[in-house]
Amino acid sequence: MDSTNFKDYYAILGVSKSADQDQIKKAFRKLARKYHPDVNQGNKDAEAKFKQVNEAYEVLSDPEKRQKYDQFGQYWKQAGQGFGSGGVGSGGVGFDAGGFDFSQYGSFDDFINELLGRFGGGTRSSSQSYSYRNAGTSGFGGGFNDFGFQNTASSANRDSEAIVNLTYHEAFHGVQKRFSLGNETIDVRIPPGSKPGSRLRLRGKGPLNPVTKQRGDLYLKVELQSHSFFRFDGDNLVCEVQITPDEAVLGAAIDVPTPDGMVNVKLPSGVRNGQSLRLRGKGWRQPQGERGDQLVKILIATPRDISATEREYYEKIQSIRTFNPRSHLQNIRL
Repeated sequence: MDSTNFKDYYAILGVSKSADQDQIKKAFRKLARKYHPDVNQGNKDAEAKFKQVNEAYEVLSDPEKRQKYDQFGQYWKQAGQGFGSGGVGSGGVGFDAGGFDFSQYGSFDDFINELLGRFGGGTRSSSQSYSYRNAGTSGFGGGFNDFGFQNTASSANRDSEAIVNLTYHEAFHGVQKRFSLGNETIDVRIPPGSKPGSRLRLRGKGPLNPVTKQRGDLYLKVELQSHSFFRFDGDNLVCEVQITPDEAVLGAAIDVPTPDGMVNVKLPSGVRNGQSLRLRGKGWRQPQGERGDQLVKILIATPRDISATEREYYEKIQSIRTFNPRSHLQNIRL
């Protein structure tokens, strides 16, 4: 096999061979947005790059596929010799690397077709995978999402899973998305209260089994785009709010954002840095229609720029202060 047949997926995504999954995903999303057909209409070069980026991500985002691809990349020269002298139908000696026989493939494309379960190129085909894209939906923000589909069951039950990226607003309130699945366009209503890891089953929308002619199911797995204020901790919605030293000592009433808007929260006097306050029923929507809790982590912010009057009062407090948070350190010994 000629060396030009080999595709360096790490170079396509612009990452090193030691890149972790987060680095690979970040690079993929950046390039996919750059070359997405919706923003490069009629640009055949961008379309080709978009397909390459999707193919590279589909391989490198799957640990098992990535391992086989790395084996092939490490031994492609030997594998290439095997294709010429020991490949399928040549009568020569097969090439094996790490328990994986590369000589069964006529080219790098055959290897990738087999790895990704495509038909029409490989010498075998026992699984199937696709890459789909969000076509946007008028009235619901549309936007851009990429999905990496992979076979999740046996060949008799060809189910697939895809990642759907939602904003916190879309996931909390629910949203309708339009997906393009090859020549088919479907509208999917994602219910309110979807959380990271939530899965939505679309019956009969998965890959086609070429033997039974039956389509498997498609599962949409929810991922949330990062939010500037909210995040998840298990089932709880979590946020961080800064307060001043005097509010921590004396207590205060502060406004805190929730999914429903601002609420007034009473700080107890003597609240500690890092302490969490629970706002019951102000968190994420639950499938039964109930609401979870929102946890407010308190962070005491130390002012850097203070007026002369403020400094005077802080110095006065320092001179009369009786509390010593380090008093227990006197008894510390090795």
